[in-house]
Amino acid sequence: MGGQALVLGGGGVAGIAWTTGLLAGLAEHGQDLTGADLLVGTSAGSVVAAQVTSGVPLDELFARQADPARQTAEIPANIDFEKFAADFGGAVTGSADPAEVRRAVGKLALAAETVSEVDRRAVIEARLPSHDWPEQRLVIVAVDAETGEPRKFDRASGVSLVDAVAASCAVPGVWPAVTIGGRRYVDGGVRSAENADYASGCTRVTVLAPLGVDGPLPMEKPLPEVLDDLRAAGAEVALVTPDEASVAAIGENPLDPSVRTPAAEAGRAQGAALTLSWT
Repeated sequence: MGGQALVLGGGGVAGIAWTTGLLAGLAEHGQDLTGADLLVGTSAGSVVAAQVTSGVPLDELFARQADPARQTAEIPANIDFEKFAADFGGAVTGSADPAEVRRAVGKLALAAETVSEVDRRAVIEARLPSHDWPEQRLVIVAVDAETGEPRKFDRASGVSLVDAVAASCAVPGVWPAVTIGGRRYVDGGVRSAENADYASGCTRVTVLAPLGVDGPLPMEKPLPEVLDDLRAAGAEVALVTPDEASVAAIGENPLDPSVRTPAAEAGRAQGAALTLSWT
């Protein structure tokens, strides 16, 4: 396949803001990544991927995150992430089969009380400047809640962009599973917060990981190992995680809409000071 890939990981509304700010800061200093041949988006990363391929300039997308008057309406989610990880970790203890782990998480997600799919879909619709798939190659990752199988949505999948993003953002136990073609889908982060292995075949891969290298759920394979696999296959790889100021700006609850402004601004400052290096 060759070419460049931009992998955008999960991280809630704070992750959307931080990633957008980071991309804006990088672009302002001659390091625009948004023209990549392939974008892989998971959860928050699926939102950013859909936004940056919509044709709306990065500075405008940044303003929509940083300026409270221009931010889209969100449904607040109060969550104790330590308890969240413990609950789901307890459900999958003793299982070495990644698909079994995903099915266990999916079962808990389907049983959870959440807002309606209709209300949640309206939030996703408002986030996306365009509801049409871009010409640029974009892959959005979700997981079938019943089978545990990952699903890669793209322009050829026959699924609307809004539904694909909504499915990828369906944090288990927090937001409703998304119904597509009679199946129920949950957050692509149930497989991996980044799904960077889906960039396999590209010669240069940049991974932006708002949650760092340790996500809140058990992963099929740790991110550092995935990146080593990409390098072993011949790719040059760069990983960017939040710096100290960005971690502080994101805070303890990345699903809290109130952190969007500081997270976006911290991301932009980090991107402006960063010189990317692929190894």
